[in-house]
Amino acid sequence: MGILSWLVFGALVGWLASLLMHSRRRGLIRNIIIGLIGSFIGGWLASLLGLGSFERFTVEGFLIAIGGAVIFIWFLRKL
Repeated sequence: MGILSWLVFGALVGWLASLLMHSRRRGLIRNIIIGLIGSFIGGWLASLLGLGSFERFTVEGFLIAIGGAVIFIWFLRKL
């Protein structure tokens, strides 16, 4: 995926994770950051557990990315 695709994907994942975690509105840049970091966390955890990985855009990868972003938001709240 190109850089623009990654930014749009990160924004979408971050926004959906914020909705799932009942977070207050964060803004576009923050959603992109949360979505991209969450994607890496989700891909890393999924590969450790043998559930797949986040190498290309698939429904499975999208769900893994949202799960990672939810974990990341949870972690940030605990700090």
